[in-house]
Amino acid sequence: MRSTALLFFAGTLACAASPRLEFARGVLAEQRGDAAAAAEAFERARETDPAAFPLMLRVAGRLQEEGDLAGASTLHREFAAAHPERLEAQLSYVDFLRDSSPDDDFAGKMALEVLEKSGERFPGELEVQRRLFRVYESLEQRAKSLGVFEAVAAGPPGHSQTLAAVEMARTLFPKDDPEARARVDDLFRNACRSDPSNPVLARAASEHFRTTARLPEAIDILAAHTAADPSSLPLRIRAGILMLAAERTEEGERALLDVLAIDPRQSLAHQSLAKLYRKLDRVEEARPHAAEVLKIRGGDPSEFVVLADEFLTAGLPREARLLLEKAVFFHPSDPELMVKLAVAARRDPESREKASRLFREAEAMSGTDGPAKDPEFLREFAESLLEGGQTAAAEERLRLAIRAYPAEKKKETAAALRRLAGIWTAGKRNTEAADALIQRADALDPP
Repeated sequence: MRSTALLFFAGTLACAASPRLEFARGVLAEQRGDAAAAAEAFERARETDPAAFPLMLRVAGRLQEEGDLAGASTLHREFAAAHPERLEAQLSYVDFLRDSSPDDDFAGKMALEVLEKSGERFPGELEVQRRLFRVYESLEQRAKSLGVFEAVAAGPPGHSQTLAAVEMARTLFPKDDPEARARVDDLFRNACRSDPSNPVLARAASEHFRTTARLPEAIDILAAHTAADPSSLPLRIRAGILMLAAERTEEGERALLDVLAIDPRQSLAHQSLAKLYRKLDRVEEARPHAAEVLKIRGGDPSEFVVLADEFLTAGLPREARLLLEKAVFFHPSDPELMVKLAVAARRDPESREKASRLFREAEAMSGTDGPAKDPEFLREFAESLLEGGQTAAAEERLRLAIRAYPAEKKKETAAALRRLAGIWTAGKRNTEAADALIQRADALDPP
């Protein structure tokens, strides 16, 4: 008796779980690439549980992929008719009709009927209103479009409601219509006043006022938002950028610096400050921010090289090295970056000991015709070799550097000539050749 009851209970569970089991079988069949078996399993699951909306969508989608639009349409229509209380079913049917038959007047008429009935059943439902608006506009029923707009604009000032009303207004009214612009102004102001901490509203509203040449109001919108939500760093950055655009330089700079004090990895704040400081000819302050931008978001190898050269020219090899180490992380196979890193590492006292290895790696990566032919690299490499007691190899790099310098680099060429002559003089060899090098250097760069 007990066994019979257990078997009955197990059978009941199996039947109850049947739609899920069939769905699982369908998914497994899809994974195996057996489309026919998957379709059969999903259809069995749908028949077992005809009220399952996701199952209907899956089966209808398969029919549509196979070109059976009539079958897919029937599934959508019957499901929507059987479940008038389910908004997602009505909207899915409408979207199917409009997407699958955009130029079919009969399909458009059916979609409109479904939407209008849904509007009665679900008054104030934004997704219904959006679709109704688009349909009325496509049918050139402007009076009905205006009615939908007025209903949306009169709704609660949430960000979705407001943005939908603004989008409709921009469709309905000319861009230069002062009354329409005032209406949009009020929509944004009321919504931001009602929910100042909403970042979607604040950004959209500030952009509206910015693009209509009213920067002060755009800044005020963002100021109210960041006062309500100080953790909204992207919009605090945006406020700072707009302050700079409005020539409120000190306020904008302070806003951006405040953001970086909270989160130093905000690349847009660094980028904006770098641009500001270069504009003000405060290059020393611009460089660190430009470096942080590249370290955070990466960049082309050439961007790293140019900025690293700035640091090296300014006598800041440590900053150049740290930047180039990050550059090599982003671009491990770029020989020019390795060449620059070796030079920066040797000039930086903190990393000079590892420079010898970096020079070898850069030379090997560069090959015979690559960036390791750069005369500055060769001179630095020669110094590294001398420090390691490899005089002959150092002399060879200096000779290559002398030949590599362009004609206009007279001072640099002279320095390399004097360095090679100094090595020979210190070693008490090649005396006449050393004197000749000195004479040549003096001719290029008189002492």
